Amino acid sequence: MCRTLNPFPKWLGLGEQTDRPTQSDANTLKARQQMVRQQLKVPDRGITEPRVLAAMEKVPRHEFMPEKIRAEAYDDTALSIGHGQTISQTFIVAFMTEQLQPEPEDHVLEIGSGSGYQAAVLAQLVRKVYTIEIVKPL
Repeated sequence: MCRTLNPFPKWLGLGEQTDRPTQSDANTLKARQQMVRQQLKVPDRGITEPRVLAAMEKVPRHEFMPEKIRAEAYDDTALSIGHGQTISQTFIVAFMTEQLQPEPEDHVLEIGSGSGYQAAVLAQLVRKVYTIEIVKPL
């Protein structure tokens, strides 16, 4: 059996989004900007690729997790999304993305999409992202 999973929120124009935001857009933008400044741009972390930093700032991580933990969305930690799975910590997402060296014309296949956050970050940087996830509720 084959089916297409679309973990992207509606704001990406690629699928469904949560209909219950818990914070204002201004507050989450501020939280994302702070996350980039304090967790990614710091010298010992070394995330320097401007496109990756911009994608991390743009993608609202809180929309990719259960409502009950959204207040922790911009902490630099992995968080449980249920079903024995986690959403990766922000630094790891940025690091993996930067190491990939994505180009605008690239097509990327992500195996194990989980929440879809990594795929949403990649979607800001490449032409097309294909994802697959075996945990159906995710």
